[in-house]
Amino acid sequence: MGTVHAKSLDPLPMHGRDLDVHPEDFMETPDQGQDSKQEILENKDVVVQHVNIQGLGRTKEDLLGYEISDVFHAKNLIDVMKRAHVARQRLLRLGIFKDVEVLIDTSEGTDALPNGLDVTFEVTEVKRLTGSYNTMVGNNEGSMSCLFDRGVFVTLCNVSQVLGLKLPNMLGRAEKLTFQFSYGTKETSYGLSFFKPQPGHFERNLTLNMYKVTGQFPWSSLKETDRGVSAELNFPLGVTNHTLKWEGVWRELGCLARSASFAVREESGHSLKSALSHTVSVDSRNSAIFPSRGALLRINQELAGYTGGDASFLKEDFELQLNRRLFWDSVLSASLWGGMLYPIGGQASCIADRFYLGGPTSVRGFGMYSIGPQSEGDYLGGEAYWAGGLHLYTPLPFRPGKGGFGDLFRTHFFLNAGNLCNLSYGDGPRAHLQKLAECIRWSYGAGIVLRLGNIARLELNYCVPMGVQSGDRICDGVQFGAGIRFL
Repeated sequence: MGTVHAKSLDPLPMHGRDLDVHPEDFMETPDQGQDSKQEILENKDVVVQHVNIQGLGRTKEDLLGYEISDVFHAKNLIDVMKRAHVARQRLLRLGIFKDVEVLIDTSEGTDALPNGLDVTFEVTEVKRLTGSYNTMVGNNEGSMSCLFDRGVFVTLCNVSQVLGLKLPNMLGRAEKLTFQFSYGTKETSYGLSFFKPQPGHFERNLTLNMYKVTGQFPWSSLKETDRGVSAELNFPLGVTNHTLKWEGVWRELGCLARSASFAVREESGHSLKSALSHTVSVDSRNSAIFPSRGALLRINQELAGYTGGDASFLKEDFELQLNRRLFWDSVLSASLWGGMLYPIGGQASCIADRFYLGGPTSVRGFGMYSIGPQSEGDYLGGEAYWAGGLHLYTPLPFRPGKGGFGDLFRTHFFLNAGNLCNLSYGDGPRAHLQKLAECIRWSYGAGIVLRLGNIARLELNYCVPMGVQSGDRICDGVQFGAGIRFL
């Protein structure tokens, strides 16, 4: 058991797991001393004398001191309850406890003050080693890619056996070591990740990764195998959040089929990429999946080539989203994406580094990444793009399942537009903008959206594609989409 002491605190016993307590919960009947208990509730001079932590095993006490220290600043009972609830949430956020209970009681002992309180956190640590084993069948093999932020890899009719091992709280200060191994009918992938937060500042953390992942991209008849290492530092600064990352990766590109175009065959072979990137974001949304208010701005820069490797480019892209609640719980949402890739040193850009556009998560009504330059039916990506969306989300008609299952669904009306192209860098910015404004693809439609927890969503839409250009692949009618990032 760990104990933290303060100079003083206020009397009144309270026990609760979620601390969802109101002052009236402590009111007693007159024969139990209602007047004295009310006097305590109204007491403005409350002192937290001791904070105890029970159930610790391998967890270091100094780590938890940062998370619970704010409880000592409470001025009255309600303030103690609120701060204890926040401290409980901070302890659970560390990912090292599977359960945290809170007990607030009057202080006892020779040093007890008349208005002193003791707060006790009863914790249950997670196991030293946890594991999972799953069989995945389908078109999307994204477990490894999600773990290391490598995008969504798509395979064809792949059956994978996925083994995951996790060592939470490895060194006693919320460190985490994760290993994931995927053995499929087509490819084998693995990844090892070490996560280390700064004590007292969980948002400031360091992640080290080592991985091998294989992606198959049928829209480009391309197969890519990446073997690499990366280091990622996350930290807040004011209202912004920042990510600094270095990645070194050995990339092997090949063709998925004999019918692959010559342009794709030219890209085949080995390359070494060493890149530095910086991402800054400001997110005031009240939800990442179904936001009803707030805004998101995310800007990313990536520089490759100056720390070694064959790839040499500067890549800039951004994401902007605005949300506003309207009448009848409906929400109007507007999104804008854009980006440019500048090859450095006269070197042509690689198909693996370019932008791709189109599909159920971006410009709906078009096939997956099937907008822009293509050769013999293989889509090659582009060096510049923009995409915008206007969306109206409303509750289900007649509100079935309101307050429960029905709140996971929204009806969805949308208008999307965008364009993707390559640039002639001998021209000026005006020529670039003019080229992006030509041959705009757009679409409109309606559908149903389903929220999957707080990280992903499903969409089933009826789409009407417009502004179709020669070579574009369209999906005129029903289109299904699943992902964590939508236009």
